[in-house]
Amino acid sequence: MFCHQCQEAAGNTGCTKVGVCGKTPEVSDLQDLIIYLLKGVSFWGHLGRKHGIKLETADLVLVEGLFTTVTNVNFDDSRMFELINRILTVRDTLKAAVETHLDGTAPNCAVWTPADQNEMQAKALSIGYLSEANADIRSLKALLVLGMKGIAAYADHAAVLQYTSEPIIAFLHKAMSEYIRTDIGADELVGLVMEAGEVAVQVMALLDEANTTRFGHPEITACPTSLQDAPGILVSGHDLLDLYELLKQTEGTGIQVYTHGEMLPANAYPELKAFDHMAGHYGGSWWHQRDEFDNFAGAILMTTNCIQKPRDSYADRIFTTGLVGWEDIAHIPARLDGQPKDFSALIAKAKELGNLTPTTGKPLIIGFARNQVMALADKVIEAVQGGAVKRFVVMAGCDGRHGSRDYYTDFAKALPKDSIILTAGCAKFRYNALELGDIGGIPRVLDAGQCNDSYSLAYIALQLKSVLGLDDINDLPIHYNIAWYEQKAVTVLLALLHLGVKGIRLGPTLPAFISPGVANVLVENFGIKTIGTVEDDIRETLESA
Repeated sequence: MFCHQCQEAAGNTGCTKVGVCGKTPEVSDLQDLIIYLLKGVSFWGHLGRKHGIKLETADLVLVEGLFTTVTNVNFDDSRMFELINRILTVRDTLKAAVETHLDGTAPNCAVWTPADQNEMQAKALSIGYLSEANADIRSLKALLVLGMKGIAAYADHAAVLQYTSEPIIAFLHKAMSEYIRTDIGADELVGLVMEAGEVAVQVMALLDEANTTRFGHPEITACPTSLQDAPGILVSGHDLLDLYELLKQTEGTGIQVYTHGEMLPANAYPELKAFDHMAGHYGGSWWHQRDEFDNFAGAILMTTNCIQKPRDSYADRIFTTGLVGWEDIAHIPARLDGQPKDFSALIAKAKELGNLTPTTGKPLIIGFARNQVMALADKVIEAVQGGAVKRFVVMAGCDGRHGSRDYYTDFAKALPKDSIILTAGCAKFRYNALELGDIGGIPRVLDAGQCNDSYSLAYIALQLKSVLGLDDINDLPIHYNIAWYEQKAVTVLLALLHLGVKGIRLGPTLPAFISPGVANVLVENFGIKTIGTVEDDIRETLESA
């Protein structure tokens, strides 16, 4: 086992015995094998596209396979073996359709076939990250593939809502195929990484279109955080369609449905908040879930990523769905023939558990995605031009367990009162309940939504640049202080670099997969910097305003 794809990698180097996330060596190795075999799928997929041959099942397994290996998605080795067998079947079907166009020899990942699970596990030990000897090439390949994992996650969210993009899928096949080459150089890899940033913008725009077309544009909403005296279901993760189908199936049952973690923004979508039993939000970011799920006495649904090892105290009332998995935890199967998922077992569990103990909480103001902020554009521009707003600070990204992340709470508190925080992702739980006030009626924390809604923040920046008549996005009074944890945040970072944003402060640490050589490239070309003390970073922010 060697895994360093999240911010909490052991010693900021890599987990070698067991993942900080709870990932076992067996699961880690199988995930390495999944990536290896997906390269084989993409070898044939990229070659096939050159000759007009596509296979929808290959595109789907590539996206789902990449997403499955994102941090905190699937920890169930039995599901890993099922996925590996599916990948092999799809790869070989695509190979049969394409191999007549092969000029030369196919790489091992495109043809290797294991006899059994023991062979799979043995193979996994020889093809991991450290098998590449050159540190900078290894680092650039890691940056590329981890960025692609985030792209695949967003593409999967969109595909669930029937939104797909051929250029996005074609890039994933091309990049995975190029990754295989033993002669690929640093310059070519840098080019692919920057192209990944361009595709990251495209996939976030696609997902934004999918979500807003299906559920309406988010609206400014005061989201309740109190629990009611009624049976309850808590929904965590990111999948809005799962939530919608659950809301439809719980109408008239007396069950109240609450969001958790990155599902908070769901409360701002018109089609979702229209349900009378869409009761509000409970809890904070993903890493608090074991305590929060303990204290939430109802049933729990985990969609997409962010699951932690369930405690015995709630293991019998938590359900997974989609790509999420944990051994011995009840799983709700995928949709069949276009029909909604069947949440009856989850609903029955909520009824069996009975009423929750009521609590009271302070509402959270949400819903500041691109459409809503643009509706306030005149007010925002007037505040900027009149000097009431001196700067915007983008504090998007992920939350995590490290005590060093208190920095973000302290940074938000220390910002001058003429500053507005633009946020998306679960990093906001470090400061979204603070009493930071407003500027002329504009809240000082504008929450655009989930991590994928960082697109809204980029869109807002580009619109402000146009309205203010500026030539360079870096001339805007916008500063970037991004917290990262997993691969979707890496994708957001690549998107910002593609848009030309410079001087991004990234923390609480630089990724362990960034070699000193690659770090120098990011510093020299993009001005990437790490966090320091709150006092020093605030001073630098004010001086550069």
